[in-house]
Order: sequence, then C-alpha cells, then structure tokens
Amino acid sequence: MRNFHLPGRSPVLAANGMCATSHPLASKTAVSILEAGGNAVDAAVAAAAVLGIAEPQMTGLGGDCFALVKLPGSDEVIALNGSGRAPAGLSAEALRAAGHDAMPRHDAVSVTVPGAVDAFCHMHESWGKMELGAVLAPAVRYAEEGIPVAPRVALDWREDHGVLGETARGFYLPGGKPPLQGQIFRAPRQAEVLRRIAAEGRAGFYEGEVADDMVAALRAAGGPHTLEDFAATRCSRGVPISGRYWDVELLEHAPNGQGATAILMTNILNKFDLAENDPLDPWRAHLEIEAAKLAYDARDRFLADPDHVRRLDHMLSGETAGKLAALIDEYNAKPMALAQAGEIHRETVYLCVVDRNLMAVSLIVSIFHSFGSGIASPEFGILFQNRGAGFSLQPGHPNEAAGGKRPMHTIIPAMLREGGKVSTVFGVMGGAYQPTGHVRFLTNLVDFGMPLQAAIDSPRCFWENGTVMLEEGYSKAVAMELGYMGHEVAFRERPLGGAQAIRIDYRNGILEGASDPRKDGCALGW
Repeated sequence: MRNFHLPGRSPVLAANGMCATSHPLASKTAVSILEAGGNAVDAAVAAAAVLGIAEPQMTGLGGDCFALVKLPGSDEVIALNGSGRAPAGLSAEALRAAGHDAMPRHDAVSVTVPGAVDAFCHMHESWGKMELGAVLAPAVRYAEEGIPVAPRVALDWREDHGVLGETARGFYLPGGKPPLQGQIFRAPRQAEVLRRIAAEGRAGFYEGEVADDMVAALRAAGGPHTLEDFAATRCSRGVPISGRYWDVELLEHAPNGQGATAILMTNILNKFDLAENDPLDPWRAHLEIEAAKLAYDARDRFLADPDHVRRLDHMLSGETAGKLAALIDEYNAKPMALAQAGEIHRETVYLCVVDRNLMAVSLIVSIFHSFGSGIASPEFGILFQNRGAGFSLQPGHPNEAAGGKRPMHTIIPAMLREGGKVSTVFGVMGGAYQPTGHVRFLTNLVDFGMPLQAAIDSPRCFWENGTVMLEEGYSKAVAMELGYMGHEVAFRERPLGGAQAIRIDYRNGILEGASDPRKDGCALGW
C-alpha cells in the first residue's frame, strides 16, 4: 500500500474494463468506447488515433505499430507486426557510394512506408465489434476541434520542433511557433484522412488521393517511394517469443522488434538474486547495467527483419545467458566498446486495454525520433516516421538497409503470464531504453513485490553512450558508489521513458491500472 503522506498515485481499480494511455483524453476515449459496447481492440484503435492528435511529436498516421492481443476465453497471445517496409528502390550500396556510413536521420531515404494504419484496420476487421466510423469518430472530432497541449507534450514540442521541414512547420507550428501548454492544436486535414479510412478502410490511406499526396512529398524530398510501395503494405501475424524470470513468463514481440533483448537481460539476471538488497541499491543498478551492455551488444549483432534475423535461438537460450552472466563482475564495471548501446528516443506512445471479457491489447505506436523525419505531405499534413534510420549500412549485416525490408525496431509491447494465465499487460516507452525498462518493471514486481503503480514510479537508470544516467529519484550516494565501481555517472535532465500497465486480478474479478507520472496520461476504468 502506498504511503498517503507522500505525493503519488493510487492504482485505478474497476470491474468492467480498463485502459492506460499517455494522455487523459485518449484514456477517456478508450473508456467511452468500452462503455458503448466496444471491445479492447476497438478501444485501443480509438485511443491510438486520438494520440496522433494529442502527441503528434510522438505518433501519428505516418508511423508504425506493434501489438500483442489476447483474445477472450484464451490465454494464447497473437503478435501483430504493423511495421512498414523500406521502399523497393532503397539501396545501401547507393547510400554508401553517396558518402554515408550510417543512415541519415532526417531524410526521405529513412522514411519507411507507414504500417500503423494497415495494422489498425486489420485489428478492427479481425476482432473489433463496433463500426470503424464509430471507432475513429473521437479522433476526427479532436482533429477538427483541437486538443489543449498537455505539459509534457509542450516541453517536447519546444525542445524538438527544429527538425520540422518547411511544409511540416505549416501544420505543426501554429503561428510559426511551437504551441504553449494549454494552447489548442488542430489538424483538420488529418480529420479528412481519418474519415476516408473510416469509409474505405486501409484503401483510404494507401491508395487514392492520400497516397498520391504522400508519395509526391517523399519523391520531392529525394525518396525512392512509389505508389506500389504503399499499396503493397501489409501487417503480419505471428506468435510472441518468451522467457521466464523465476515463476513469471515474459512475452515479447519477435524481431524486427527488440523484445529479445529484454528476454536475454532477464535470463542473465536470473543468475543473480536481486532481492538481496534494496531496490535502489547501487549493486542492483550495476548488475542491470552490465546485463544491458551484453544484451544490447547481442541486439546490435543479430536483430533485423524477420526474414534476415540471425541466431535468435542462440540469443534466447539459457546457455547463452549463463555464459554472458559469467562475464559480469558483480562489483566492478567492465569497459565495453558497444557503439549502439543506447541513444534514447522519447517519441513513442504505449497504451493498453483490457475489457470485461478479458480481451487484452498491448499496443505501441511511434514515428521514431521526435517529429519523425520532419517531412510532411503538403495536402493532408501526414508527418512521416524515420524508421529507416534504424537500418545499418554495414555490408552483410542482417539489418543492412534494402528495399522491401523492415528495419530493426525499438518499440516493443509486452505481457506477463503467471500459472499459464495472462496476468499483466504493459509497455515502457523510451526507444533504446525499452528492454531495460521492461526488465526494471518486471524485477520491481517479482523481486521487490512492488504494487503495479509503484513498479512504474520507481526511479530508473540506463547506460547511455558509455555513461550511467540516473533519474533524480536516485541519491548522490548511489551515484558515488557506482562511480567507485568504475562507472561514469550523471543525472538526466529528462526522465527515462514512460509506462502503462494493467493487471488482471482473477481472484477478486477486477482490473488494476497504472500510468507513468513521467507523462501526462492516466489509467481509467469503468
């Protein structure tokens, strides 16, 4: 039980349905859909569409998504890959010949075809109950009438708007400036796109005038995109990968997401007893950091498009984890040259929904870097992701850029199963931090017995570009101890990511929701 003398959030408890998102109006939308007879898929798609208006620096119609879906009456989980592919004309060789040794970040060549809209339509057609028009109606209304800019959104907008190109500035900088907290942001042209999707399904986005607008914008910016690339976009279904941490099974999305990184970390940490010490003890942080170094190194070597991923079984095996755990010195940092262990990207939204029939959706949507590529289409203002920046230009690498290929992705939804039953639906936003965030949340629950909300609230740390970055919830004494262990240590200006979670309480027949105070959102139930 939380200490009611101190600032904090209580968990949200309800019996009929629960959602948790990073924006209150998206959470309210999801609950309204559930109350109107929709199911968890309807509510998740509705909330995700609203988030594209509420947090345009994070997500939107020009992005990608991944989802884990538990159907009612079953504890089997479906993994849906809504990440788009590179245009057929993308060539790593041509980029290297042009002088690039890494994918350019804010460039049309780093724009992969948006996959989220196709995935939303597929989810709705497969499992939704309400008409698509009713599901998208709240987003249409908010796009036309506007949404007051929330505090954390205003901060990100102010800090990151410089990447927006000239066309995008006309849509996302009202009056030529980033909107202030409380200022109304409107996107009426996106309302028209949403109406077309409601009426025509995926064809309203990937064909016709909307597709013409998007392809023309990308080609004008130097991209190789074609109408055929957009028309061919399709999500894919699969099954999650999993690993065990003590008695709890962690379910993650298979590559091209980085969920295998979280499973490898848990397998490594299984070799230690984190519960021996306090949750904020430097020893716990040290072990997590050292495990992350090893797991992220494996990520950067092996993970890629599902058709190109290397040695996934090796990465997930207990034998591999045991050998890696043996490399960890429990009291001293080991210097490692891992070039990609972790620039943080904040530009992702995660949401989860569980309905009264215990259908559960764990959904994460993103345009990658803040405001994505910075490129927007001139007619409808679709802001494009820059997920192609996740490709490698190293010849022969499994994640080497190529036409028709999906890049390695940072966004990962998750679930927990206990005793064979799905018990918790959760996700942690924060780009490269996400696998570490999943492990921190899981170990908070399992090793330290934290309640759901406390497991999210608890201070975080992450090894970023050779430095251990601590949130301000850590003491200077912990920073000093980590320094004695050989770590470079600093405190972060902005917090690490954000999280949402829902727990299914089978004994009492209720749902428990929690939402991260690092964001503007909340959990709501009915």
